[in-house]
Amino acid sequence: MIEIENLTKKFGDLQVLKGVNLTIEKGEVISIVGSSGAGKTTLLQLIGTLDTPTGGAIRFNGVDLGRLSSKALADFRNRHIGFVFQFHQLLPEFTALENIVIPALIAGRKRSEAEAEAMQLLQVMGLAERAHHKPAEMSGGENQRVAVARALINHPDVVLADEPSGSLDSKNKEELHKLFFDLRDRYGQTFVIVTHDEALASYTDRTLHMVDGVIENVIVK
Repeated sequence: MIEIENLTKKFGDLQVLKGVNLTIEKGEVISIVGSSGAGKTTLLQLIGTLDTPTGGAIRFNGVDLGRLSSKALADFRNRHIGFVFQFHQLLPEFTALENIVIPALIAGRKRSEAEAEAMQLLQVMGLAERAHHKPAEMSGGENQRVAVARALINHPDVVLADEPSGSLDSKNKEELHKLFFDLRDRYGQTFVIVTHDEALASYTDRTLHMVDGVIENVIVK
């Protein structure tokens, strides 16, 4: 589904990625681990089209992202890629339902259709009763599940998660980790997760160990 070929990234004289090759199949849950500065988040940002590579190629279902215009790339990102960050990044002035719906409205979907699907996702997350609560009125674990629902609203090819459980306590971490695999089983959803959490990495289908800008080894479960 996703093919990454000889991907490189430089920031000035600093070479962060040094030729990454990777294939990601539909329905896989992949973790990327490594020390700080290994290039994990940079790789995730490039896959998510939040930054552009210095060299190499990224292809989604045969679409070469490097050939898309800025406008086409933004539309592709909205429709095909979901994001979950360490700190949920919900808009504080909006309710859970409204936060989830935003990417669907940007994609041009009808509000009534988007809100109905958002409510279904909130039910899947066990948060139907929180639909009209704002982030400040919910726990960290609840906010992160809302963020996952927001990532799913446009049926993305892949959800990219950067330290998604890094700010959660042990109970909420475990619930979030279980949620990823439940969503894979329910929707066939693909996840690529950057994490320092050894427990989460141990559950994933493959664990990619990054060292100094390259994938040094891959553990297949």
